[in-house]
Amino acid sequence: MIKNRPHPNTSNLIPSHGGYRELKSFQHAELVYDATVKFCDRFINKRSRTHDQMVQAARSGRQNIAEGSQASGTSKKTELKLVGVARASLEELLLDYEDFLRQRGHRLWTKNDPIAQTVRRLAYAKDRSYMTYRTYIEGSSPEIAANTVICLIHQTNYLLDQQLRQLERAFLEEGGFTERLYRERKKRQ
Repeated sequence: MIKNRPHPNTSNLIPSHGGYRELKSFQHAELVYDATVKFCDRFINKRSRTHDQMVQAARSGRQNIAEGSQASGTSKKTELKLVGVARASLEELLLDYEDFLRQRGHRLWTKNDPIAQTVRRLAYAKDRSYMTYRTYIEGSSPEIAANTVICLIHQTNYLLDQQLRQLERAFLEEGGFTERLYRERKKRQ
């Protein structure tokens, strides 16, 4: 079988893209999504608009990271936009969790709260998955469960903020597909 090989005079205009499953931001967003589904099933009426909105905001955070990564080969602008949408969706979700705590008279943990610090340290656990946080979400009070997911959202938002800054820098330095196409055309003239 003959393999397709690039013509020697052809450059790679479309760089490798995808690989979102390896992104820490995607991995964290997936934890937020899984935790939100479990949290909402436990504490929010399944027929309520809030249940659906929270699950969809968590899903949007995850899915937009994946979609942006896939689009990155041909549109850095689209990647930036979609990662920004992911970040905005998780901010919306954060407000929903804060509302849940406030409206039920529960305490929002401070950054230095001992339980918050314990939950935050779980981010460094080897082979971290939803199971790492399961007892905090499925076997705890509504206050502990909501605050645990809030910790996860803050960690994910931090990673997304870093990712957005990196994407912005790369776009400004390298440009996007249109700029690469223009440079390649100029080389061939």
